[in-house]
Amino acid sequence: MQNHSRRDSSRRSATAVGVILLVLVLAWPAPAQPLTSPLNQRPDWLRRDGIVMAGSWEPLSFRVRRDGSSGFTPTDEQRAAYLREHSPEMIARLKDLGVNFLMIHCYKGAGLQAERESMSDAAKFAKLCHEAGLRVGVYNYSGAFLWEPLFREVPQAKDWVLLDEKGKPRTYGGAAYRYFWNRNHPGAQAFYRQLISFAVHEIGADLLHFDNYEVGPGYDKNSIQRFRQYLRTRFTRERLEEMGAANVDAVQPPRAGPSGDLLRRAWLDFCCQSLADSYRDMSLYARGLRQDILIECNPGGPGDRITPPVDHGRLLSAGEAFWDEGRRPGYRSGQLSTRIRTYKVARRMDNMAFAYTISPLEMAESMAFNLDCLGCICWFEYAQVVALPGSQEPLSAALAPFVKFYRARRDLLREAEVVADVAVLRSFPSQVFADRKDAALTYRAEQSLIENHIPFQIIYDQHLNDLRRYRVLVLAGCEAMSDEQIGYVERYARSGGKICLVGPAGRHNEWMRPRKGPAWAGLSGSGIDRIGEDDDVAPAVRRLCGADLSLSVRAPSGVCTELTQQPGKRLLHLVDYRVGEPARDIGVSLRLPASRSRGVKSVTFASPLLVDDVRLPFEVREGRVEFTVPSVDVYGIVVVTSE
Repeated sequence: MQNHSRRDSSRRSATAVGVILLVLVLAWPAPAQPLTSPLNQRPDWLRRDGIVMAGSWEPLSFRVRRDGSSGFTPTDEQRAAYLREHSPEMIARLKDLGVNFLMIHCYKGAGLQAERESMSDAAKFAKLCHEAGLRVGVYNYSGAFLWEPLFREVPQAKDWVLLDEKGKPRTYGGAAYRYFWNRNHPGAQAFYRQLISFAVHEIGADLLHFDNYEVGPGYDKNSIQRFRQYLRTRFTRERLEEMGAANVDAVQPPRAGPSGDLLRRAWLDFCCQSLADSYRDMSLYARGLRQDILIECNPGGPGDRITPPVDHGRLLSAGEAFWDEGRRPGYRSGQLSTRIRTYKVARRMDNMAFAYTISPLEMAESMAFNLDCLGCICWFEYAQVVALPGSQEPLSAALAPFVKFYRARRDLLREAEVVADVAVLRSFPSQVFADRKDAALTYRAEQSLIENHIPFQIIYDQHLNDLRRYRVLVLAGCEAMSDEQIGYVERYARSGGKICLVGPAGRHNEWMRPRKGPAWAGLSGSGIDRIGEDDDVAPAVRRLCGADLSLSVRAPSGVCTELTQQPGKRLLHLVDYRVGEPARDIGVSLRLPASRSRGVKSVTFASPLLVDDVRLPFEVREGRVEFTVPSVDVYGIVVVTSE
């Protein structure tokens, strides 16, 4: 938004500005047009082959410091191993493992001169990779720089440092030789554009990786100035006075703590928007150099709630992929732990999720829920191939059938659309400004749908204007919503959509100001189900959907499902998180599109652990196909083919 109030001198212009600012009071900003490439316009190699990744993205000089040296100069032994790592022999070894994509180093943060040799090595290695038929992503920059060499080379970089509440440089954890930089500082952005240009033109990268996208503005001069400008353009003078910010030029960012007042809430929103804006700025620049470049960042996975400065719903609209280096999936002591939310957020945002997949279960989960990426299956550093960065764990031989299946059966994964009956809203103001119990309600609703095999997607605020694809909208813990958002929901209900309200909803507006009138005056009838905070959402969704629910599965706890479709096919992915305990006799009832309800040609079951696909007996009744899957060991996919 533009700041109109300081430049127009005429009374007419001033009046117009006043009207505009009144409209802006507490109004949620319209999201920028996504930069994410449409799925059908992505590079042919990605849609055809997907990504099976191996990674080694730390430059040699950084490894030296990381591993305990006080400087950045490698030993002869380290240099020799580094050269073997960049050899055709290493490329051949990785290809033999089924890898088709390497994430390699480009720039870490020490300065262009300091890393000139390493960046040249990256360009040479990328050329070898491309000649061997591998695609290349590059670690284009970190969220932190190596300040000792960088300040010698670029003294003005001292002005780019993020400061903490005490005015001290914010360090990368205990690594005091790394300072976080302000991604929105224009001088820093100009510097880092040089790195993007190098990666695109000199390396010929297929993808750019921007790391550590989890730190927003700080308490440095640039961040403070930008926050003050944000306040001027977002709030009227009366509202600024109310929040104690009448003199905007004297406002300081509020200190960490609960979002109990409007100024603190404004700061949290500003931090999320700043991070998203910086990613968008870099994405725009890169696409201006080459339109088919893929853009990716590392904010981590979505977690149990939206946690500023990371708002995946805003951030991911500027790229095609993001990293989740978090939890390992499994079924332990009767508790299910998954990355399903990460993959669901990715799919709804038309993103791939990058994760370490070093076990059959992790590969199974990625095949079932992810888009066009199996994951990072190994790490190669100093000519050694291991499972994870910093470990000595060897690759498991059990991975080979799963990699082979992913490569050979791309026909079952390629251009498959998620079938989802239900949308669960992750409401930004409710999860960030309201009580944490509200976010817990959303998380619990998601978990209920996961465990009860109900096809759903996670959506964000901007998706409320596109609800037609879903039968049911779940508003669980959505305490704070704007009038515009409530209007979208009411229009959806009037057009036949079903609403499940879990606990109180919409009692406050998007800034947690109490709403004067009832939020849902326009909602009534059999299409609305209101349940208590302690009630399970799955039965409510079943009541609302009735026989129209796309999927009904009878399976042991610990088995999860995902339903996708291709022209003439519905595909049911089954993942057994109970490693070593195959699930048996899984009963399935799957609703068919009306046009194909009487024309089922076959039902087959495929798995990485089977030599051939297995034909399953089935029955079609009342528009549904019913069958039993005899056994699932880690992963299998049922293919229902229509005439």
